[in-house]
Order: sequence, then C-alpha cells, then structure tokens
Amino acid sequence: MLVRDVMTSPVISVKPSATIAEAARLMLDHSISGLPVVDAGGVLRGIVTEGDFLQRCELGTEIRRARWLEYLVNTGKIAGEYVLSHGRRVSEVMQGEPITCGPDDGLDVPVKAMLHHRIKRLPVVEGHRAVGIISRSDLLRALTPLVEPAGIGRRPDRQIADAIDAQMKTVVWAGSLIEPSVKDGVVTLEGTVFDKRQQEAIHVLVENIPGVQSVVDRLLWIEPMSGTVLNPEELGSS
Repeated sequence: MLVRDVMTSPVISVKPSATIAEAARLMLDHSISGLPVVDAGGVLRGIVTEGDFLQRCELGTEIRRARWLEYLVNTGKIAGEYVLSHGRRVSEVMQGEPITCGPDDGLDVPVKAMLHHRIKRLPVVEGHRAVGIISRSDLLRALTPLVEPAGIGRRPDRQIADAIDAQMKTVVWAGSLIEPSVKDGVVTLEGTVFDKRQQEAIHVLVENIPGVQSVVDRLLWIEPMSGTVLNPEELGSS
C-alpha cells in the first residue's frame, strides 16, 4: 500500500501571510490538527500545528523564567521563544522545512518518520508542491477494514492445521515445544513456553488463521530462573 492510497487530498492548507487566528479557525472548522503552509504557487514552505499555539501570551502559557535565569540562556533562544508566543502571522510560528514523504512511498516511510520524530502528520510532496497530507488518523482509517473479521466460516481442520504450521515456521519465538491440534475449528494449544509473551503471541498467530473458531490453552509455562512450572490458569493471571 502506498501513501497516495491513504493520504488526504486535496490538502487543506494555509498561506504564510495568514494570521494565526485564520489558521486556528481552519483547523477547528475542518477538525484537523495541522496545516501545510504553501505559497501562491502551491510550494510547501512549512507546517503549522495545534502544538504551535500552545505557548501563547494570550493564554498566559508562554515560557517564563526567573529574570536572573534569562541571563544564563542564549538570547537568540529567548528571542525565538518570544516570536512563537507573540507572532501574529503563520510565517512567524510555523515549523520550516517539515519532514515530508512522497505519494509513491510505501506506508513504512511516513510511519518511521512519525515514530522517530514524534510527529502526527507529514505533508505529501511531489515536485516541491504539496499534493496531500498523511496523518495517524489516515493510517487508522486504512487499517480498520484490514483488521475487521473476514467472515470466513467453517474450514477443514487439516487446512487450518497446515496454515498454523506454516505460519509458526515463519517466526522464531514459536519454537518446537508448542503443539497445536485442531478439531471442528477449535485449536488446542499444548506444550511449553518460557515467556508469557510467547503465550500471547501464539494466541494472536492462531486467531489470525481463517477458519479458527476458538482457542483452548493448555500450555505450561516454565519460569526460566527458578524452573517453576505454572499451569494455564496461573499463566493467564500472572
């Protein structure tokens, strides 16, 4: 799946010369939390988000320091903070040179950027022009139909067992001590695990196999440090 498949387009944007009141009103009217800043030619110049409006003099939330401490802080830093808390134009408070992605990038590109830079949205740029925006909510909308139940009914037990076996061979944590069996679509898990997360993971693996009706857990957990053996009830409640 590509960025162009899930991005919001055409993008709602704002000009650098717009007031912060106009930008805030756009966000409120369209229930969005960020706006690409584009010039008259549609070229991306920055991005402004709700976070840029949090430390404002009008709200009494601007950064404040003891007077003596200000002498210890770089004057340029203090001046920059003053612009952000008192600026009236989008160009004065926006984030210049924002992190972007392209419409033909895979979804892993914006996801990695969001996680690494702790941001919620990326402008989508093609030839320096903003052609869309992709946000966490766009990814959520794309995910929802993919994780909804497929509605597959009964399936031969042999097919289910083969599918489980094939899937278990693709992961290193399953090992050879977990033994699933299938009867009438019900999967029974027997064997041994050494970490509670293995139990949770095998449940997820099995539940994602089409045709599985339910899972019966009879796994034993051996605590590696002490060698204590816990039954499934103790494992589930730990």
